[in-house]
Amino acid sequence: MPVSLHHIVIDAHDLPALARFWAEALGWRILSEREREVVIGPEVNAPVGICFMPVTDRKAVKNRLHFDLTAPAEERDAEIERLLALGARRAEVGQSGEESWTVLADPEGNEFCVVRPKQTLIG
Repeated sequence: MPVSLHHIVIDAHDLPALARFWAEALGWRILSEREREVVIGPEVNAPVGICFMPVTDRKAVKNRLHFDLTAPAEERDAEIERLLALGARRAEVGQSGEESWTVLADPEGNEFCVVRPKQTLIG
């Protein structure tokens, strides 16, 4: 049996605050909150969650890994505005302006994208 994805780990300075941002953004909840680890997910038995772990150094360059979020076409702009209201900000990572995605950054500067509506993982 191959390995399976358990957690996506995000290094953070303020674990509870960043966990709350992502839980609200994804409609998930905080499942476990400890001093050195906060875990969020849709439910405790979900196959994959996000784990926030402490880091001391500051983010210095563009992420090598980021989330791509999607929403139905008629809700996409409203979802971007909702994420901005939660504390995200627009991010510049070298876009041309012709992209079908919007680049945002979470409150600690980690970039993520809101992409065009998707029906499958490959299209």
